[in-house]
Amino acid sequence: MVAGGAADTAAGVDGSNGDGPIAETRGVSGDAPAAIRIDPDLKAPELFLNRELTWLAFNRRVFAEALEERNPLLERVKFLAITASNLDEFFMKRIGGLKQQAIAGMQELTDDGRTPQQQIAECLAEVREFEAEQRALLPVLLKRMSESDIHVLSFEQLTGAEQTAIREYYLRNIFPLMTPQAMDPAHPFPFISNLSLNLLVTLRAPDDTEPSLARVKVPVGLGIPRFLRVDGTRRFVPLEDVVAHTLDLLFPEARIDGYEFFRVTRNANTERDEDEADDLLALIESELRDRRFAPIVRMEAVAGMHPAHRGMLAAELGLDERYDVFEIDAGMLAMRDLMELTAVDNPALHDPPHHPADHARLTPSRSIFHVIRDAGSILLMHPYESFPTSVGRFLREASEDPKVRAIKMTLYRTSSDSEVIGYLCDAARNGKQVAVVVELKARFDEAANIQFAEQLEEYGIHVTYGVVGLKTHCKVILVVRQDYNGLRRYAHIGTGNYHAGTARLYADFGLLTNDEAIGADLTQLFNFLTTGYRAGRTFKKVLPAPALLKRALLEKIERESKLQRSGSPGLIQMKMNALEDVDITRALYRAAQAGVKIDLIVRDTCRLRPGIPGLSESVRVVSVVGRFLEHGRIYYFRNGGAEEYFIGSADCMKRNLESRVEAVAPVEDATLRKELRAVFDAQLKPNHAAWEMRSDGSYVRLPGDPKNNCQIAMIDIVEKREKEEEKTRRRRKGFARRAMK
Repeated sequence: MVAGGAADTAAGVDGSNGDGPIAETRGVSGDAPAAIRIDPDLKAPELFLNRELTWLAFNRRVFAEALEERNPLLERVKFLAITASNLDEFFMKRIGGLKQQAIAGMQELTDDGRTPQQQIAECLAEVREFEAEQRALLPVLLKRMSESDIHVLSFEQLTGAEQTAIREYYLRNIFPLMTPQAMDPAHPFPFISNLSLNLLVTLRAPDDTEPSLARVKVPVGLGIPRFLRVDGTRRFVPLEDVVAHTLDLLFPEARIDGYEFFRVTRNANTERDEDEADDLLALIESELRDRRFAPIVRMEAVAGMHPAHRGMLAAELGLDERYDVFEIDAGMLAMRDLMELTAVDNPALHDPPHHPADHARLTPSRSIFHVIRDAGSILLMHPYESFPTSVGRFLREASEDPKVRAIKMTLYRTSSDSEVIGYLCDAARNGKQVAVVVELKARFDEAANIQFAEQLEEYGIHVTYGVVGLKTHCKVILVVRQDYNGLRRYAHIGTGNYHAGTARLYADFGLLTNDEAIGADLTQLFNFLTTGYRAGRTFKKVLPAPALLKRALLEKIERESKLQRSGSPGLIQMKMNALEDVDITRALYRAAQAGVKIDLIVRDTCRLRPGIPGLSESVRVVSVVGRFLEHGRIYYFRNGGAEEYFIGSADCMKRNLESRVEAVAPVEDATLRKELRAVFDAQLKPNHAAWEMRSDGSYVRLPGDPKNNCQIAMIDIVEKREKEEEKTRRRRKGFARRAMK
């Protein structure tokens, strides 16, 4: 919410930015800087912002994009849908986990001084307030859509002929999927699936004197849209409204006294102890079954639901009606489904199309391995540069090149239509040694990853599931090729998943390299992943977690402090998704106390408070929210002028640094360092996509033209670089032709 709502601060609920000096998002703590106690050990809870509340503050910054009138209309609808989807995941993952802790009687305080129950209470209060703002914005956007000839109508707003047509469509294409379930002594309370939209129907059979209840699930998904298009127009009617007005088909001759909509969210934290498992694949499959029947953590119900019905549902679902039931007084349930409407083809209502550029140095006429060998290393920046013509091409040529002997790869998330799986299978068919580490525990992708693992095994690919007790989160490909002078290792180290779809939406980095030391380090990393044996492994350049990364980051932060005290200006710059690890946070506080300048670009969760007198006056925290989801990680240390840049898969979160396998690699080429410097410079200077944190945890964005946007600047930077590379290539060709003459 932007100071009582971005709507309120700006110019009302229409979301216009107004003429005010700033846009704000509320803080996550009421502490003013003067109220913060700075103890010598830096353990005072006031020094740390709460992980859950800072994440909810991030979701408000996403919501600000939905409020922003200068964004194209359907982009605003998209951001509203994203915030709703984000909240669903927040309940499944974060509230679900906190509830498990509370039920277990855990009273251990977080570093910010909260019990699990206190966190739940504060989060739920924030969510209720935020959802009211979402619901206030929805009719504004629907009205704007109607003015742009996109109409979301109720069934009753259709003409008689349109109602008949929709009813006939429903009868042919959806009705056979419907399964009404009675609630009476002969029929136990039905199972309610996660995130399902339901009708609680009150009805009377012809001979009944008392009403009975039935549950009807709205079958959204599996090819059934939430919004049914009316006769090929840009007019839509919600499926649940169609179901509600055709209940006579489900209950012939019954009298329908009424219907009420409700929706449930289940806990997604169903992980078991894999140390006790004989078969990890079977364990994950059982976890997926457990998740389907996991406890419910939230019920959403429309306003006006009969109190007896509301109480009955809460009791049957095991919920506390006071805290766990969310009454929706206006709008619609499951606003995440608004994403369907953003597919309407109207270019004026969307951002200008973005077409990722082919990396200019990856000339298509040459083998990609020859290009990498000549360049040494190549930096990739997605989505500004194409994933298929860089990473995809790297894998494709590796699968086809007769000189390639082996391919090793980690697979965390990929898409069902991904070419990555096909390239790996092609490589195995072509007689290459292929080993893939599939992370079965990638949240919400477990079922897909099990399927991919089984598909790979069918082609004789060596598939492993990582190391017991550690989630494999690193993004690494290692290719071993028989070059003219012996075996040579080529590698890709990335910050994002090997997923062509998200590579068009997520801002990530990748390094293609044939650096010998990095290749040797990755060989050690894969040997660890495929055996679990870690003793005696040494790494020269790559910083893997959990073995080295956290210790290395702490040492590098401390080194900047020592250099600062010795008279060499210290500078630390970090770009990541989250800063949650308390040890890293304390180390940064100490560095700031020493006078080190610290710039943090943190997308969502950030525990550190900037701008506290005597503690963090030299710290700046920026969050970038825009068209693309910021997902890349860069770590920079000035190091007395011997600068260090690293990219990799790890955020500064305790789980990433201590219980996941991560890989962070140095970027040493001077040209590539300039490219990373351009990223820092673009995101740290005032621009419309950047929000700056204040010491109370609130964020402020200076007003300005949305075109002054660091993500747009990155598009321009990449296009300029591609043009310069093309000029260089042409000059070289000209020199070569003249030399031949």
